[in-house]
Amino acid sequence: MLHILIIDDSPTEIHVFKSILEKHEIQVSVATNGEEGIEKAIAIKPDLILMDVVMPGKNGFQATRDLSRNPQTSAIPVIIITTKDQETDKIWGMRQGAKDYIVKPASEQDLINRIHQVLEE
Repeated sequence: MLHILIIDDSPTEIHVFKSILEKHEIQVSVATNGEEGIEKAIAIKPDLILMDVVMPGKNGFQATRDLSRNPQTSAIPVIIITTKDQETDKIWGMRQGAKDYIVKPASEQDLINRIHQVLEE
């Protein structure tokens, strides 16, 4: 069974993503900020991380960079999923080590398809 870590500070977004993933029989863990997300990623080694950008403390770009540079977590693919829709944001996110970049709101089918695409790479 796939295990995905959602790192997002919005209870609404967490609920939406968790519902979609669980419907597709994916195990879900949750962290509500970048620091907690990094700790959980090291502890549970999920198959993939869905990362929000705008969060208090360490933002999603910083957390993605930290995860991609840490030997314990560098093999875990990160998909940034955010409301930040500028091309410069996408380029910056990918430079931090993200494998994909999705602008919210994401459709259920697009989210599931892109998760599977990243995991097959």
